[in-house]
Amino acid sequence: MANEFSFDVVSKVEYTVVDEAIAIAMKEVINRYDFKDSKSEINFDKKNNSIMLQSCDDYKVKALYDVLLTKLSKRGLPLKNFEPQKIESALGGTAKQAVKIQQGIPQDKAKEIVKAMKEQKLKANISIQGDTLRVTSKSKDELQNVMSILRGQDFGIALQFDNFR
Repeated sequence: MANEFSFDVVSKVEYTVVDEAIAIAMKEVINRYDFKDSKSEINFDKKNNSIMLQSCDDYKVKALYDVLLTKLSKRGLPLKNFEPQKIESALGGTAKQAVKIQQGIPQDKAKEIVKAMKEQKLKANISIQGDTLRVTSKSKDELQNVMSILRGQDFGIALQFDNFR
């Protein structure tokens, strides 16, 4: 009987690392002269998969976002999964911006990835399972080919591979 090998393609962000990055970003903001008296803050809402940036004006919100991105990238988090929304005016003459965190592979991206893999005519099956993709094949080499092709293309989200069997 031939063995089937498989792995999962996922797109996830570790929330503990995001918490850590936000804490370090806030320490930097508190100590920076250009943020003095700006009442800047970064709040992380795990339930809604979003980060809320708030400061005294648009410029400070953009600077706050840059500080946050620097801290996230230093921790190896996939920046493609952080989607900044429009900067809005908030109460008291302040400005705020939401940053959506993409957890999992959205259906439209999953279909796009499956279509791209089918065009390669590899001897591997790719199936959509919720917000992950399962890739199966009889050959480990074929799975390696799928991984290298996925790494080489840009689908707008960061992809990770796990659950090797």
